[in-house]
Amino acid sequence: MSGPPGGADTADGADGRPLVVTLALDDESQERLDGLRRAHFPADRNHLPAHVTLFHALPGEEVARVRGVLAEEARTDAFDVRVGEVQRLGRGTALRLVAPELDALHHRLLRRLRDELGDDALTAQDRQRLRAHVTVQNKVTPDAARQLADRLEVDIAPWTAQARALELWRYDGGPWSPEETLPLAP
Repeated sequence: MSGPPGGADTADGADGRPLVVTLALDDESQERLDGLRRAHFPADRNHLPAHVTLFHALPGEEVARVRGVLAEEARTDAFDVRVGEVQRLGRGTALRLVAPELDALHHRLLRRLRDELGDDALTAQDRQRLRAHVTVQNKVTPDAARQLADRLEVDIAPWTAQARALELWRYDGGPWSPEETLPLAP
C-alpha cells in the first residue's frame, strides 16, 4: 500500500505521523505574527506560519479520538488573548500569550486527552503546563536573539487578539499538513 510522502501510512492504512494541535488567532493578529516570523526566522527553517502550539506530538493513529476531544472543546466561546510580552528563548525570541481562558482550555484538553488516550500516549512536553507563545525567531546566535528581544521590547506594544479556532495538523518532519480547523463558538 502506498501512502503519503515519507511512508506515513502503516500496514493497516492508519497514518502514524504525529498530530499537532494549535490555537488559531484572528486574521489581523495572524498577519502581524506571520510578518514578524518572516522578518526574523531563518528563511531556510521557516516552513510554517506563526502558530500557538497547544500539543506538539499526539499519536497519529488516534486521530479520530483526538478529533472528537477537540470538537467537544471547540464548543468553548471564542476569547481574547493578550499578545506581546517578549519571551527570550536563548537562541530565539517569542511573544507570550496570556489569557485565563486559554489556560483553562489547555487544562481541559490535557485532562480529556489523558483520559481518552492514556498518560503514556502523551510526550513529556505535551504533559506539561502550557506556556503559550508564538516563536518569531529561532536557531540563531544568542547575541542575535538578544538584539531582537531588546528591539521588540521597545517596538512591540502588546495587543489583544481573539482566539478563534483549534487546528489539527500532521507533522511531516518540518512542514505540517492541515487536518482540520474547528472554530470556537462565536
